[in-house]
This record gives sequence, structure tokens and C-alpha cells, in this order.
Amino acid sequence: MRNFSWKYFTLTGDVESYMLYKEMDQFGDNGHPNDVPDDADELAVELEQQSAP
Repeated sequence: MRNFSWKYFTLTGDVESYMLYKEMDQFGDNGHPNDVPDDADELAVELEQQSAP
């Protein structure tokens, strides 16, 4: 999620995505339970949610 918000910010300049990036960066250091370590895990979670009945 952190990588996505940074990429979105760099492409659009959206301030809210930058704030999300900073928030996720802060939680990442503390081991926040919703912090996804990399894009592959994020994609897996997203696909799992889409395939749920």
C-alpha cells in the first residue's frame, strides 16, 4: 500500500496520497498490522478479496 500511494502521488501530485504514504511509512517502522511488506503480497490480498463470494 505504501508503494502504491507513493507511485500515485508521483504521477498525480495528489496530497492525500502523500499523506497516506507518510502515515504508512510511520506505521511501517512500528510493525503496523495492516502494513503490507511488498507489492506481491498486496496483489495477493486484493485478488483474494475479489474472489470471495
